[in-house]
Formats: sequence, structure tokens, C-alpha cells
Amino acid sequence: MNGPYVLDLEEVDAAQVAAVGGKGAQLGALSRIEGIRVPGGFCVTTDAFRRILAEAPAVDGLVDQLSRVHPDDATAVRALSARIRSAVEETALPGDLAAAITRALSRRGGQAAYAVRSSATAEDLPTASFAGQQDTYLNVVGPAAILRHISRCWASLFTERAVIYRRQNGIDHRAVRMAVVVQQMVFPQAAGILFTADPVTGNRKVATVDAGFGLGEALVSGLVNPDVFTVRNGEVVAKTIAAKQRAVEALPAGGTRETGIDARRQQEPALTDAQVLHLVDLGRRLEAHFGRPQDIEWCLADDDFHIVQSRPITTLFPIPEAGDEAHHVYVSVGHQQMMTDPMKPLGLSMWQLTAMVPMHEAGGRLFVDVTARLASPASRAALLDVIGRGDPLIRDALETVLDRNGFVPSLPDEGPGGPPRAGGTPDPIETDPAIVGELIERSRESVATLRREIRTKSGPELFDFLLDAFEEHRRALGDPLNMQAIMAGMEATWWLNDHLQEWLGEKSAADTLTLSAPGNVTSEMGLELLDVADVIRPHPEVVRFLEGVEDEDFLGALAKLPGGAEARDAIEGYLDRYGMRCVGEIDITRPRWRERPTSLVPVILDNVRNFEPGAARRRFEQGRQAALQKEQDVLARLRALPDGERKAGETKRMIDRVRTFIGYREYPKYGIVSRYFVYKQALLAEAGRLVEAGLLRAREDVFHLTFQEFHDAVRRRRVDDRLIERRKDAFRMYRTLTPPRVLTSEGEAVTGVYRRDGVPAGALVGLPVSAGTIEGRARVVLDMADADLEAGDILVTPFTDPSWSPLFVAIAGLVTEVGGLMTHGAVIAREYGLPAVVGVERATRLIRDGQRIRVHGADGYVEILS
Repeated sequence: MNGPYVLDLEEVDAAQVAAVGGKGAQLGALSRIEGIRVPGGFCVTTDAFRRILAEAPAVDGLVDQLSRVHPDDATAVRALSARIRSAVEETALPGDLAAAITRALSRRGGQAAYAVRSSATAEDLPTASFAGQQDTYLNVVGPAAILRHISRCWASLFTERAVIYRRQNGIDHRAVRMAVVVQQMVFPQAAGILFTADPVTGNRKVATVDAGFGLGEALVSGLVNPDVFTVRNGEVVAKTIAAKQRAVEALPAGGTRETGIDARRQQEPALTDAQVLHLVDLGRRLEAHFGRPQDIEWCLADDDFHIVQSRPITTLFPIPEAGDEAHHVYVSVGHQQMMTDPMKPLGLSMWQLTAMVPMHEAGGRLFVDVTARLASPASRAALLDVIGRGDPLIRDALETVLDRNGFVPSLPDEGPGGPPRAGGTPDPIETDPAIVGELIERSRESVATLRREIRTKSGPELFDFLLDAFEEHRRALGDPLNMQAIMAGMEATWWLNDHLQEWLGEKSAADTLTLSAPGNVTSEMGLELLDVADVIRPHPEVVRFLEGVEDEDFLGALAKLPGGAEARDAIEGYLDRYGMRCVGEIDITRPRWRERPTSLVPVILDNVRNFEPGAARRRFEQGRQAALQKEQDVLARLRALPDGERKAGETKRMIDRVRTFIGYREYPKYGIVSRYFVYKQALLAEAGRLVEAGLLRAREDVFHLTFQEFHDAVRRRRVDDRLIERRKDAFRMYRTLTPPRVLTSEGEAVTGVYRRDGVPAGALVGLPVSAGTIEGRARVVLDMADADLEAGDILVTPFTDPSWSPLFVAIAGLVTEVGGLMTHGAVIAREYGLPAVVGVERATRLIRDGQRIRVHGADGYVEILS
């Protein structure tokens, strides 16, 4: 070590990010791997950067201003970042710092050519690559030029793109420091990038190599299209050789220039197949060393590969751990539950402990392994049938995997297996409303017993009690009568849609026939918030008070206003019935409405503004009358057909059946969430006792422990703070990932497509789940708390779980990125008579807030009109 400011690369290891930045630490680690050639050099440490900032006091105030600027204010960001860069570049290097750098240069040849490369402490990290956000300078010659370019690298910490990237990744400007790597220049015949996993599909068995002539800058800048080689199992399985007309080459006196490539060489591959395979072998060694797929910058000089960077590929979705080398196919649970956000470890483990089937965690999400069911022809057919009716994209993705010979083994049938075939003969359960009443009463009694018995439990005894409670939880879900009631409603829906389309040529007839079906707890939840608004509307002071509410304990102050006591009682009554619900409610760690009642206030105020008194009652009755009229119309048309009396009789029985059971489809989830809130209150009380004992910093920290880890912490009276911090970092990273519907054990995110004709050019295709056509203003809403809706608006959002249903009363149509025919959003859209299309890929990015759109609910597409 040459003082505090310079470290040779050979002295650096991966743990020294704070001193040499992400790139420097990674290059130091690379230089220690036997057989990997890394250009020699040294790091100017972050201590040197701190020294420069101390010499430029104006920077401190400018960074303060930059931190306060709104990230969307591009003009202010551009101006402030430019002033900071100027202040840094204009600061003279102190003599001792300049001397330390020139001594390091002289040992390697002061007049040699070097690459001067930025290396920030938030760079090339497992959670964010920061690739290209700071500057690099190639072929810099002479000590004076190198010192000047080191200053430019320091200043590049505040390029506009780097500032915005940090804001997007939640990284404080003051928390980042800049080191600079100075490496001997390599003059390559070819250069490029190697991905040790397919960066598009995520397949870990596939490597891709991008290659071009000369310096890699030609590829990075987009000057030329690269040759692309695809490698799998030690074989080049595909390659595209580009016409490489330009290259970037180093100049003898320093710097670089673009140059033309001789016409005879333009179509030649930059690498031979043998060189590609050798490079991929090197990449696999680096991947094994660092423990995850790598994005590797390489150059070829004198027939030898030099590695000039290797960083983790941060965009890959993790793979569930299988414990074997066999092929596996996983289906996303979140897409079925309409909640694709990541869950914290306590939420994941609680859902796993209470689920009816084994679930596997990856990337903060849960997946079900369907390999065995796909392997048997009978269970495969049943699985694809049910999944295809719910989400055609999942079915298409699974069929894509099945078309690959040998990936899923074919096993002999061992019986029908799987759920009943959709549209077949319904299970032998009577169409009797008393069955639904009995099931609801059983659920209420079970929750009441749980609430009563858990009150006296604490410490390790609480966790033992909860494990028994989870058994009761699963028993209630698996009750044959419960499953029969759910399937009866779903199968009757499918029967009506299939047969009425066949007999009458009418699409999605069941959508109208199920309007205002009795006993749907989720639709009742939306309508009852209209009743709350009716209580509040006559009291202007209450409305004004609610418009300014910020604190969660506002209900006490509300009662002091004229009409406030009635308003408080109405909200409290609503929370008593539905306060266990929230956005993302399958994750027990999410704040419930009872814990955060302010989340309901904007919806209540929208209802006060957009509706007249009695709207809930009128809306329900209008739906009921429309369903009755539809029933009469359908039966009359059927009777006019050949064999019409039989067809009408069968249809009438199915209409009665669907109206008896389809509302119950929503109740089991309500029961689950009711139990979850009881579990959560007990667990938070236990976390509070750990805080009081000084063992835990905050109650919510236990959300980053699994149920078993929480249990162990209580039993052993010891909490691993470092584990909690690692889990928080991982959760932040998982939030940047988009979970696939279908994932293989090779890491491939398999995407399905809609295979449907008759969709207009330019329309966005999705799954039709609620009939009707509606035109209106699109409101793109990513967070329910930010919703600002008016009558006639069309809600466009990533997903909707039951907690979104209060918004449905105010909208005219629905478009989501995730969903299926029988998921909660689709069921409630039909219940309220809203035209809806779900499963529209990237809808919230392709549709802009405020655009006029037309939703074709029966045909499953959306047109953007303006």
C-alpha cells in the first residue's frame, strides 16, 4: 500500500468496496483467480475522493440542493449536477495525492497507455450493476493526462444519468464515494461482452457472446452491431455474423478514433467457434467463483483473452431450490393470487405453512412445482384445461415447455388426478343455499375460536399453538364441502359460457347472469363503503377534516366534530368487518386497513363526491334485475330452438346453481385473511416483547425472519441483526424484479402468447373476463392510495386483489396486467357489470394516464384512441 490514496490491484479483494468501489473490488478479486488474465494497475481510493471534496466546500451545499430536487425536475437535476462536476474538476489535486499517483505510474511505465475507469461504491453490486453510469477513458498517455482524467472520473459520479439512476434505486448521493481504477491498456484485435446466462430468457444453461473488432467501445456505444454467438452444453448452437463496417482503435499519442474496416473483413466473424467456447469456459469459471451468473467484458489480444470486468447479472429472476439435478417447471402463485409484488420472509413462510400444496420460494415470490402433473397425460390434460381457462398465457407457456422433447418426462397414467375437468359434470353437490350458509358459519366459528384461544399464548407456547392453528387452517380449506362449493360455482360458470355460446352464439353470457349474486363478501365490501360515504356526505366539516387527514389515529379527533361521532362509528363498523384486508393481503407483513385506516380515506372521499345517497342499494338492485332479465331472455331464446325445452331446463338449473355458489367463491379468501390478522396481532405482540427486552430494534424487523427463525429467536432469546439487514437488502433487490408466470429449473422465464384472431392492429391483447364495451379516460394507478377516480374512468393497474374492490364501484371498466377468469378482480368486475380485460402485458407502460381507451370485455382487447 502506497499511503492511504493508492492500492495496487493485486492488494485488493472483493471485501474492499468501501475503499476501491465496486469495479475496483471486482477487478482485484478477478486478478486473484488462477488462469484469469486481468490488465495490471492500481486503484485511487475513496479516501482520495474525500480529500478532493474537502478541498471543494461548495460541493457539499450543491449535493444538499440536489437531494431536495424532485427526481422528475430534469432541468434542475441537469443544472445542479453540471455545477457539481465543474467544482470537482476545477479542484487542484493536493501535492501528496498527485505524488502518490505518479509514483504508482512510474513503477509501471509513466509514459505507457492506460485505461482510467470510474469505480463507485454503489457499482457492480449484486442488487444494481450501475453499468455505464460513470465515465471511463481509454488510451490515456502521460501522468498529466492521467491526473486530469482521474478528476473527470470523480466528477462523473454526478453525471445526470448517474444521479437519476441512484434516485431510482433508492441510493443516497452522500452514501456513494468514487474510486478510480488505472489499468494498463490492452490493444485488442476483438472485444465484447459475455453473458454466462441468457440475459433475455434467464436460462442459466445458455451463454451468449457479443463480439466485434477492435476496442469494445464500438459495441457499447452502438456504433456497430456485434456478432452474436449462443452456446449451450459446450456447443455453439446459434450465431449471427454482423456486417462490421466500423471499429474503434487506439491512437499512438493517446485517445481513440473510429475507423473503417476493410470490406473483405466486414463479414468475417470476430471470433472462431473454438475461441467462443474457450471464452465461455472462462466465463463458467468466473460464474462458479462468484456464485452467480456474470456479465463479463473481455478483449482478445495476442490470441489470449483478458478480462476487464465481471459483474453479476442483476436482472435475472432467481430459481427455486430443488435439491436435485432433474428438470422442474414452476408456476407463479402470485399470478393466481393477483399479487406479484415480493413478500417478506415471514409472509412467505406463513403462506407456505398454511397452503394446501408445497410451495417454493424464489425472488421473494412463491411457485408451485407442476412437473409431476405435466408428466402424466391425464393430470396434464386436467391441469392445462383448468389453467387455460383461468390464464391462457400460463397454459401457452406450459405447452411451450412440453413441446421441448425430453424436458418434462412422460410418465404412465396413474389415474385421472388433478382437479375435475372444467365444463364436465359438476360434483354431486345439491344446489342448496343452506350449504353456503353452513360453510360461512363454520368459518366464523373457527375464527372466533382462534381469537379466543390465542389471547393467553405467548413465548414459545404461542408458536406451538400457531402450528396447530395452521393445521386447522388447512383442514378448513381442504374440507370437501368447501371445495365442492367453490368448484360448483366455477363449473356452472364454464358450463353456461360454453353451452350458451354453442347454442345461442353468445359470448360470456354468464357475466350478466352472475350480476349481484348473493353472498359475495368482496363485492359487499365495496358497496358498504358507499354506505359509509352516505353517513359522511351530509357533514361538510367531517369531509374537510378527512381531506386533511395524515395520522392513523384520526378517528378519535373525528368524533369531536358535528356529525363526527356517526362518521367514526360508520368507519369503525366497516373496519370491524373488513379491517383485516389490505393491498397484497396474502403477505401477512402488509399493513392492514385496521392498522392504517388512512388508506381508505381517499376512496371514501371519492364516494362522497361521485355518488348520490343510496347508491349501494340501487346498484345491487340494478344488477339483480339485469341478471333476472338476462335469464328470462336466454331461456326464451333456448325454448325456440330444436330440443329447446331440454336445453332451457338444463340452463335454468345451471343459472340457479351459479347464483347459489358463485358468491361463495370469495369467502374462503376472506376467512384466510381474517385468520391471518389474528396471527399477525399475536406475532407483533411477541415482537414487541423482544423490543422491550432489547433483543430487537423494531417490531417490524421480524418480518424479515421466517416463522421458524422467529420461533428460534423467541426460544433462544437471540436475534441475528446481520441476517435481518441482509434480508432487507435482498427484499429491495427483489422489488426490482418482475416474476414470470412460468419458470424452469434452468432459470428460463417462459412467456406465453395469446393465440387469437380478429384483434385490430395496434390493440393490446388480454383475457376477456367481463363482457361489455366501454370507452373512457384511462387512469393508470400503481398504488391504491394514489387513486383519484371519477365516474366513467377506466382503471388500468398491474393487478387487483380483493382490497381494490371499493374502487370498482366508481369506475366504468378495468384493465390489468395480471389476472385470470376466476381471480378476484375478474369475479368482482362481473359482479358489478364492468367490462374488463386482464392479463394485458405491460398495460401500465403502454397506456398513458389520461388517454382515451376502449375496452372490449367480451373479445379481450383494448384500443388506445388518443
